[in-house]
Amino acid sequence: AFNEMQSDFIESAAKTDNIMLLAPTGSGKTLAYLIPLVDALQEDLKEVQALIIVPSRELAIQIEQVFKGMKTPFKVSTVYGGHAMKVEQNSLSEAPAVVIGTPGRLSDHVQKESFDTQGIKMIILDEFDKSLQMGFHEQLRVIFRGLKTQTQRHILTSATVLERLPDFIPFQKPYTVNYLEEVDDSKLELKLIHTTSKEKVQVLMRLVAGFQNEPCLVFCNHRDAVDRISMLLTGNGFEHGVLHGGMEQIDREKNLIKFRSGVYNLLI
Repeated sequence: AFNEMQSDFIESAAKTDNIMLLAPTGSGKTLAYLIPLVDALQEDLKEVQALIIVPSRELAIQIEQVFKGMKTPFKVSTVYGGHAMKVEQNSLSEAPAVVIGTPGRLSDHVQKESFDTQGIKMIILDEFDKSLQMGFHEQLRVIFRGLKTQTQRHILTSATVLERLPDFIPFQKPYTVNYLEEVDDSKLELKLIHTTSKEKVQVLMRLVAGFQNEPCLVFCNHRDAVDRISMLLTGNGFEHGVLHGGMEQIDREKNLIKFRSGVYNLLI
């Protein structure tokens, strides 16, 4: 059975061509837009009929799994950086009904004409706000420019309200289904400490020492900073764990478990 948001969206999508779903991550939006998508596909056509554009390879893989779990007769191909281009081109040459991909890799395929865009009737931009935040405007523009015919239907999903849609989107005011909850006032208290770059880590250590073993997260803006601060903390006898994208998945999970179970109270 569908939840309220899914039922509402499926019903609305059947009646309108350009629609925006505002919903928090993890609310079941993938299924909400895959139902109208599958309804729109035609079994006798041997061409790409729909694109699902997402900001990350993890999301692309996740959507592919949900789609395959629906056990439809339609073929799906997933394209993203890190995959061999040639393997993807071979898969696309067999004309899947649906192509899921990240903006960069999809725009590469559109420019290389790896598949015919003539039959595309629907475009889904999932987590569209994230694609914009990550700066994929140019790649998305290339994809829209490469569509040979005017796509009839668009579905956009977002976890935040978008005041204005970028100029490559061929409409401005989509019908909107809004399931963003009112956010409770945060219980976080914000304090600001001014320091110099040179003294920053010393100030951080004094600050952490003052927390007396309360759980503490330190966010850095890149992985080199995480490693640098980690070395200094180790040198000063601070028990801690680290977490960043350059680590193996297994090490990341181990460090999260140790932090959660209180083996150490500091995670950088």
